[in-house]
Amino acid sequence: MKNNTTNILISGVGGQGILLASEILSEALMLAGFDVKKNEIHGMSQRGGSVVSHIRFGAKVYSSIIPEGEGDVLLGFELLETYRYLPLLRKGAKVLANDLKIFPAPVNLGKAVYPNDIPERIARHFPGSTLVPGLDLALEAGDPRTVNVVLLGALSGSIDIEPGLWLEILHKMVPERFLAVNLKAFELGRRTASATGQAVQEGATA
Repeated sequence: MKNNTTNILISGVGGQGILLASEILSEALMLAGFDVKKNEIHGMSQRGGSVVSHIRFGAKVYSSIIPEGEGDVLLGFELLETYRYLPLLRKGAKVLANDLKIFPAPVNLGKAVYPNDIPERIARHFPGSTLVPGLDLALEAGDPRTVNVVLLGALSGSIDIEPGLWLEILHKMVPERFLAVNLKAFELGRRTASATGQAVQEGATA
């Protein structure tokens, strides 16, 4: 186990299952033997507002808030919310973005325009970014509500945790009647993750 801290951000909008995803991730990290600190920041609305979760882990972690410019990984559940939190990342950080647009209220009211080139903007800042077809994979798994688990699966390829630990946590936290579809969603997401390079701990901040 390393003495430095790894910083993971999960961003999106309320109602996407971000808090459950961050809870599953934190439980898996603790089971793997890391000290873990977690913090969630909610927007004005519980459902539909901006939500970001900070997860920090290592041998010993003293703060739950990721300092600006020190994020190692950003897991974005929605494209605009992914782009919004890029300034919190360090140079060379990893970005996994769900290929999904959820129009905020100003766009729906015709007072703003949703940018069409967000994936390209993300790629310019972080060339190693990965676009994940979260909804398509969730539908393939059998339930569109499993997008959050698909994205966790994609993230899992970048974290040095034994696959069996992920499965153990899913068995623990997912109700039995939903377990099979969530396990499939996790595996489909994991297959989409880039297998190149070392686990994200290798590039963690001090």
